[in-house]
Amino acid sequence: MAAFPKTELHQHVDGSIPLPVLWRLMVEHKLNPVPTIEEMRDLIVIQEDEEGSLLKYLDKFHYPLWITQFYENIVEVTQSIVEEAASHNVTLLELRYSPIIHTYAGLTLRQTIRSVLTGLNRGAAGKNLKVGLIIIAMRHHGPHVAKILARQAISESQEFHHNSGVIGFDIAGAEKGNPPRLFSEAYEIARKGGLGLTAHAGEDEGPEMVWHALDDLGVTRVGHACSAVRDRELLRRLARDRILVECCLTSNFQTGAASRSEPHPIHTFLDAGVPVAICTDNTTVSGTDQTRENELLARDLPGDAIARIHEEARAFSFIGRP
Repeated sequence: MAAFPKTELHQHVDGSIPLPVLWRLMVEHKLNPVPTIEEMRDLIVIQEDEEGSLLKYLDKFHYPLWITQFYENIVEVTQSIVEEAASHNVTLLELRYSPIIHTYAGLTLRQTIRSVLTGLNRGAAGKNLKVGLIIIAMRHHGPHVAKILARQAISESQEFHHNSGVIGFDIAGAEKGNPPRLFSEAYEIARKGGLGLTAHAGEDEGPEMVWHALDDLGVTRVGHACSAVRDRELLRRLARDRILVECCLTSNFQTGAASRSEPHPIHTFLDAGVPVAICTDNTTVSGTDQTRENELLARDLPGDAIARIHEEARAFSFIGRP
């Protein structure tokens, strides 16, 4: 599982900061809430008795925000994420990030985006690794903020950078009460700006949210989409239109989007001919990495089939879009 090249299309910056880096920065800024790194691990990594709730999972993210309000820190944590991914032979990496929640200490949106891009470039330097950034609008911030972020994302898009740039647009956060149609104008802005379109959908709500992401937002990829397996017509649509599902096995079990007592939805997607990518979501919060995710899948699929999934997923990357 460690040997073949891997494609990572769904990984968040905030939830993937390597724990030693996060802990060191917390101590340096005197922001560590507990006296030891072992106790910090319990706070930042989802525990078994906390599984089954997306909100409990998302609650882990407020700790990284304590130190990712400063340009140099964001650069450093991003670089460390890229280097860790490369150690698992990831050769194409798309990180995603919500810049607005990193402006509380005074950074501008442009600075928060540029800090991640700088970290991406430093981490990828000298490596066989393509990198790019997807900008996230959080649902609970509302449609108007999403439109602002879409325009800011375009201003930092790949075409304006010699190295890595912004390649895509996404919405994330609790789905209930925040239907995709509310964000259609933001997605139209992002589409006209040449960004790739994806959306978290069908993670904590039913398959109708995936339908809406397709029809109202025009996405070509969907994050998680676990509930889509309950709708055969939707599976046919995903397969027919070649809509890739960004599958995050460990994370889906932890949030309750998928049940550990049943095969992960990725198997249903594969059987239905739906393109998939094997993703980590949040390596630190989920206590995982690309090698572990593939080992988990290897219980049911041969290694050559898993390697082929990674190879075919590269064609769906937003990096290098015309």
